[in-house]
Amino acid sequence: MYRFKLDHVCAQSGARAATIETSRGTIQTPIFMPVGTQGAVKSAVRPRDLRDLGAQIMLSNTYHLMIRPGRDTIRHLGGLHKMMAWDRPILTDSGGYQVFSLSRTRKVTDEGAVFQSHIDGQRFVLDAETAIGLQEDFGSDIAMAFDECPPAGADSRTMTRAMNRTTAWLDRCLAARKRPGDVALYGIVQGGTDHALRTRHVEEICSRPCEGFAIGGLSVGEDMDTMYEACAHTAAQMPTDRARYLMGVGRPADLLRCIAMGVDQFDCVLPSRNARHGKVFTLDGGFYIKNTFFRTDDRPLDPCGDYSPVHHFSRAYIRHLWSSNEALGPHVLTVHNLAFYLHLSREARRAILEDRYGDWMREMLDRMATDRWKQEAKRRV
Repeated sequence: MYRFKLDHVCAQSGARAATIETSRGTIQTPIFMPVGTQGAVKSAVRPRDLRDLGAQIMLSNTYHLMIRPGRDTIRHLGGLHKMMAWDRPILTDSGGYQVFSLSRTRKVTDEGAVFQSHIDGQRFVLDAETAIGLQEDFGSDIAMAFDECPPAGADSRTMTRAMNRTTAWLDRCLAARKRPGDVALYGIVQGGTDHALRTRHVEEICSRPCEGFAIGGLSVGEDMDTMYEACAHTAAQMPTDRARYLMGVGRPADLLRCIAMGVDQFDCVLPSRNARHGKVFTLDGGFYIKNTFFRTDDRPLDPCGDYSPVHHFSRAYIRHLWSSNEALGPHVLTVHNLAFYLHLSREARRAILEDRYGDWMREMLDRMATDRWKQEAKRRV
């Protein structure tokens, strides 16, 4: 079961608040989806932790899960939700991007992709029918269509070929569905940063009977202003009565700006990946916990962050954990960063419903750009 309802469009900015109903729970947008690529969020973040943070949906990846533990194991264990002990919605990426970015060797034709695992070189075949069959076997709530994601800067011929394949593969995905009532399907719009190609592909992909649509092929190496322009151009042409999902983006500022463009759903590995490198996100900008300035800092990670369940830990203590290579360090930072992203999503929705998103977004962008900790460090010298 899947239903999309547009709740409100902010009169000030055009940002959207919507409700997505699935058989495993309701998702209120705009929403950030924590990434559990291989069925788990890195740094030992448990499903219980995600529920406590208010995560409404998480994302996993078909490419990685088909390689290990594999389709048969997941099916034997009762599906992805049961295996993970996660009872809320899951969106699974089709694995198309990983085929092109991770596999050791690959051969891609109009039929699909034959590739070797990046882990052990084992040979796999992934095409539209296989991608849908895997995601249905996993028990996904939202499945992504198989697509070809060309690299940034690809020439027009390469981009057009990828678009044509993505459209043809979407039609094959639609035809291959066996559980359309249980597993929603999102089509993916490609076209790089070429606005004319984006317009053409929106017309093709969004004419198909999908439950939602995604903007793919961005944040793959292009500069941020170009990415924003391509996102805004694409989102403005997508149907208003379907979910809009921007794939693989991004930084807190990216979420806020792209919400204003009418995007509903986001995912990115940045909260957890940056946490493993000591990066902390706060309402007053980001910082690295390993900086010596925080060695005796007894304040929480975000002094304004009672949204964070690790608010009771001091910066000095977390820096000690980090410096001592204690596993609790990256775990605490990951939990905090995810709490921050989910807090931003909730506050964005509140601002949209109150028709003040434009003002709120500008205030937040200015505030997060201050790097207030650097100013404090200078004052203490």
